[in-house]
Amino acid sequence: MANKNLNKAKEAKKDEFYTQLEDINNEVRHYREHFRGKTVLCNCDDPRISNFFTYFAYNFEFLGLKKLITTCYKNQDADLFSTNKSERAVYLVYEGDKNGDNIPTADEIGVHPLKGNGDFRSAECIELLKEADIVVTNPPFSLFREYVAQLIEHNKKFLIIGHQNALSYKEIFPLIQNNQMWLGYGFKGGAGHFISKYEDTATAGNHKEGMIRVSGVNWFTNLDIQKRHENIILYKQYSPDEYPSYINYDAIEVSKTELIPFDYDGIMGVPITFMDKYNPDQFEIIGIGNGGELGVLCGVSANLSNEECNALFREDRSFRKGKLCYRDKSNKLIGCYARILIKKK
Repeated sequence: MANKNLNKAKEAKKDEFYTQLEDINNEVRHYREHFRGKTVLCNCDDPRISNFFTYFAYNFEFLGLKKLITTCYKNQDADLFSTNKSERAVYLVYEGDKNGDNIPTADEIGVHPLKGNGDFRSAECIELLKEADIVVTNPPFSLFREYVAQLIEHNKKFLIIGHQNALSYKEIFPLIQNNQMWLGYGFKGGAGHFISKYEDTATAGNHKEGMIRVSGVNWFTNLDIQKRHENIILYKQYSPDEYPSYINYDAIEVSKTELIPFDYDGIMGVPITFMDKYNPDQFEIIGIGNGGELGVLCGVSANLSNEECNALFREDRSFRKGKLCYRDKSNKLIGCYARILIKKK
């Protein structure tokens, strides 16, 4: 249900969900050393309801920030940033406590007008981006590809929220594969509870009125963290009976990350959730098979002819270009969900 709600929100571009202060603190605390002396930009936020501005303003001295910049949208397009009710687009600048009370007050926060509506893609917002060292925000999921592309183009450090489905986007996966971007520490239980003006679908214990629960969300970053250098402890021994080979790719199926065999040196297909534990010093990412934008080609490395591919397709329509398939112990053809193709280093 949560993913259906997310998809509907993306289609309607009603996916500007606001992040809880607790979730921001739980993630950012792991990156404290990266922020000292840096300018932070939150460029997909309305400071009146965004907890990103609140978090960084109240922790300005603790983190040792140089400057905090936050953009605020004008509600010109009902389909984009439609929760925003600002009369005009502005950007806020906070450079720390001036009166000694360690509390950001109105007279310490500079408010400056923007000519446009505050869209992160506008020329004036790009100028603010150039000034920043680190970007931290929760961009609309429907604009995630564009948003990341801009960060990469301008060579910015970032810590942003996105859905794990983005791992298989053709624009995003190469960044993951080339270690230009990776997953952060994430949300408890792999789901985020966001403040939403559109609907109320949160069901967990911390539910508040006007919240939506979205499963599969995570933090994406290019800031180095200890987690990404921790090895996965491997304890399973390889056996052909337990690890079937794919029909359409020269690799074996590993159904869970914890079941990766310690004594197999070939290519393995693992669930996309593997990325949460991925250590680039332990594994190399070869590719992805997901039956979508970046699926493996039918027959590549498996020497299947077109006739064999067509026969398999007639047997089970889940066998299609890009979707990795194998036969189970009863000889039934099984089409996998998205699989990351990896190899031990």
